[in-house]
Amino acid sequence: MTSSRLSQQTLDLTQSLITRALKSGADAADAVLFEGVSFDASFRLGKLEEIERSESQDLGLRVLIGKRQASVSTTDFRQDTLKALVERAVAMARSAPEDPHCGLAPADLLATSFPDLDLYDAHEPDGEELAALAAETEETARGVPGITNSDGASASWGRGGVVLATSEGFIGSYNSSSFSLSCAVIAGTGMEMENAYDFHSAHHRSDLKNPDEIGATAAQRALRALHPRAIASGAYPVVYEDRVSNSLLRHFAGAITGTGIARGTSFLKDKMGESVFADTITLVDDPHRLRGLASKPFDGEGVANKPVNLIEKGMLTTWLLDTATAHQLGLTTTGHASRSAGAPPSPGWTNLHMAPGKPTPKELISDIAEGLFVTSMFGPSVNPTTGDYSAGVSGLWIENGVLAYPVNEITIAGNLIDMFKNTMPANDLTFRFGTNAPTLRVEGMTVASA
Repeated sequence: MTSSRLSQQTLDLTQSLITRALKSGADAADAVLFEGVSFDASFRLGKLEEIERSESQDLGLRVLIGKRQASVSTTDFRQDTLKALVERAVAMARSAPEDPHCGLAPADLLATSFPDLDLYDAHEPDGEELAALAAETEETARGVPGITNSDGASASWGRGGVVLATSEGFIGSYNSSSFSLSCAVIAGTGMEMENAYDFHSAHHRSDLKNPDEIGATAAQRALRALHPRAIASGAYPVVYEDRVSNSLLRHFAGAITGTGIARGTSFLKDKMGESVFADTITLVDDPHRLRGLASKPFDGEGVANKPVNLIEKGMLTTWLLDTATAHQLGLTTTGHASRSAGAPPSPGWTNLHMAPGKPTPKELISDIAEGLFVTSMFGPSVNPTTGDYSAGVSGLWIENGVLAYPVNEITIAGNLIDMFKNTMPANDLTFRFGTNAPTLRVEGMTVASA
C-alpha cells in the first residue's frame, strides 16, 4: 500500500531491488529511497547574495542472511550500478558477524493504511519569490532603530519524498514540502555589539510567519541583549524561554531510546514506571500531528505508529524502541524506528511536546527574587550515563519577579534527574519545531558567571 505522490517508477525501484536481493541469496531485505529538491535565496545589506538550487536521490538496501546483516547505499540509479549494489550487499552480509537481534519488523505490526498528515504543499516558489521574502525580512530588521549591521536573511523551499519497501510485503511512501525564513542582525557599535536571529519553518506556505514578524523579532532580540551586566555565581531558579526549552525534552527523549536502555548506559534505565517529572507533567510523542514538522505515517521499518504519552502524570510509561532494541529487551517495537539510506534502523522520536501548564510566563517568574531567564544556548553537554548537565547560555537576569537586564557568558549546570523533577511549565506552548515545550522553570540550578 502506498500514500505517495511519487512516481510508480520510483516505487517499483525499491521493490525490484528487494527481489534481486532475495534471488541473490538474501533471506530478507528492505530498501529505502529518499528524494529531495531545495531552493534557497539569501540577502545581506540590501543586496542579493546567493540563489542556490539542489536535487538529490539516495537509495539504501539492507539484506539479512540468517542473523547477519549489511547495509549499502548509492546515489547512482543506473541498472549496472544497482546490480553491483545488490551483489556487494549480499557478500557483505555473508561475512558480517552475527547479530542475534537483527531482523525485519514482524508482518503483523506493519502499517496497512496511512493517515493523510497534510505535509505537502504543491506551491513551488521561484527564485524571485524567495529573494523578495528574504529582502523584505532583512529590510524590516535593519529598519529598527539601533540595528547597525546584518548577517543576512534567507528564504528557502524544499520538497522531499520517502519510499520504504520490505520483503515482508510492505510498501509505503509519502511526500513533504518545507518553507523557511530566517534573519540574523547586529545591534550596537564598537565593543558593545550583540547579534541575534529568528527563523521559522512550515510544511505549507500559508503557515509560514510573515517577513515583518521574523525581521522585527530578530532585531528586538539583538537590542535586548545590549549592555550585559555581570552577576554573582550561585544557585538560582533558571527559566528557559520557549524557543530553547525544547532542548530539555530532547535530552529526555535521548535517554529513553532503546539503544541506551538496551546497553544499560542511560541515566533513566531504571526509571520505567516511576515518577520522573512532577505529577502535573505530560509528554507526548505524536507522529500523526497534522502538518507537524516531524510527522510521518509509518516508522522507519514500516511499523504502524501512533501518538503516545511518554510521560503520564509525571510517570515514565515507555521506551522508544525499534525492532532490534525491542528484541534485546524482550519487548515489542513501539514504532519509533528512524532510518537513513546507509545504516540499519535505529530508535528515535517524532513530534514531541510537553503539555502546557497553567501560569503565564510572567506569572512563572513573578516570585523569583533572583534568577536567570535563558534566551540562547551554546553547546549543552550531557553525560548520558549520569545525567550530569551543563550549558553555556545568555539571557536576562530576573530581579524581584521581572526581567531586569541582559547577561551573557553564563554557565548553568545540574543533573537532569533532579532538573526533570523540578520543572514547571508555563501556558505558552506553540508548535514551531519538531520538539516543542512552553517556557520552563527549573529550580535550584548552579549558575556561574565567566
